[in-house]
Amino acid sequence: MNIAAKPPLTIRLCGPRGFCAGVDRAIQIVVLALKSYGAPVYVRHEIVHNRYVVEGLEAKGAVFVEELDEIPAEHRAQPVVFSAHGVPKSVPEDAASRNLFYLDATCPLVSKVHKQAMRHNRLGRHVVLIGHAGHPEVIGTMGQLPEGSVSLIETIEDADAYVPVDPDNLGYVTQTTLSVDDTAGVITRLHERFPNLTAPAADSICYATTNRQEVVKQAAPGCDLFIIVGAPNSSNSKRLVEVALRAGAKKSILVQRAAELDWDEIGAISTLGLSAGASAPEVIVNEIIEAFRARFDARVELAETVQETENFLVNRELRNIELTAADMAFVNG
Repeated sequence: MNIAAKPPLTIRLCGPRGFCAGVDRAIQIVVLALKSYGAPVYVRHEIVHNRYVVEGLEAKGAVFVEELDEIPAEHRAQPVVFSAHGVPKSVPEDAASRNLFYLDATCPLVSKVHKQAMRHNRLGRHVVLIGHAGHPEVIGTMGQLPEGSVSLIETIEDADAYVPVDPDNLGYVTQTTLSVDDTAGVITRLHERFPNLTAPAADSICYATTNRQEVVKQAAPGCDLFIIVGAPNSSNSKRLVEVALRAGAKKSILVQRAAELDWDEIGAISTLGLSAGASAPEVIVNEIIEAFRARFDARVELAETVQETENFLVNRELRNIELTAADMAFVNG
C-alpha cells in the first residue's frame, strides 16, 4: 500500500521570540518564592498573560487571586507576588496595611515608564499615556499618579479629539507592548497638535516588543500563514498578528496551543511563519512545530534579526535560592 508523501513546508521560525527578560524574571520570582517559602505563594492577577504558564505555576503551589482580600488570614505570612504588568501605588499600600509580605515582579521596563510618568508630573506636566484602556499595565501606570493627572490616548482619532487644559504643558509615555508603527502615528499626530509635547527621557516601548515586531516584519512576506503563539489577552501577541498581516503574510492567527489548530482551515500551505509573544513559553512553540511535522515534510529555517542577552535580577530576598533547569522545565522544556 502506497503512503502519500507529506507535502513540503518551510517554517520560518522567528528569533527573538517568546519570553522576554521581564517575563522570565516574573516567573522565576514565583518559582523561587515557592522553593524558599513553600506553598502556597499567592499571586495577584496573572503573573503574565499566558494560561499555560499560570496552570504550570498552580501545579507547583501558586494560588492566583484578583485582590489581596482573598488571601486567608492563616496564610498572611506567605508571600504575595505582584504581576509583571505593574500595579497602582494603592496595591502595595493595601498589602502593607494588611501586614502582607509582598514580592514585586513588575518588569523593570514597566517600572521605568512609571518613573517617566512621575517625572512629567513632578515637573508640572499633564501626562498623556498612549495605551489600551483596561490593560493591567495601563491601570498600573495611571495608578502611580493622582487621579485626573493622566489622560489615556488609544488611537489617532483620540489624539484628534483630545482637548487638554494646558496644551503647552504636556508630557507623554506609552504602554511598553504597543505596535511600534501605530504608536509612532499617534505620537506624530499629538506633536502636530501640541508642538510643546515633551517626550520621555527614553523610549517607552520595550526592546523585546520592538525586536519581536521587527523580525516578524522580515519573515512575513511570502508566508501563506503566520502563527503567533500567545494568549488573547496578551497585548504584544495581538500586535504581532497585526504586524504580520501588514508586512505581507496572507493570513495570520493567534494560537495558544497546537490543539487549537484548524487543519481544514489551514489547508495547503508551503511557507509558514512562526513566532511567539513575550509571555509565551518555548515548549508551546516546539509543540506547534511538531504538529506541523506530523502533517508536512517540514524544514525549519531561522529568521533572526538580533540576539537578546538582557537579564533582570530577581528580588534580593530570592537571590540566594538556586534556580535549576528542572525548576523551569515546565516552560522551557
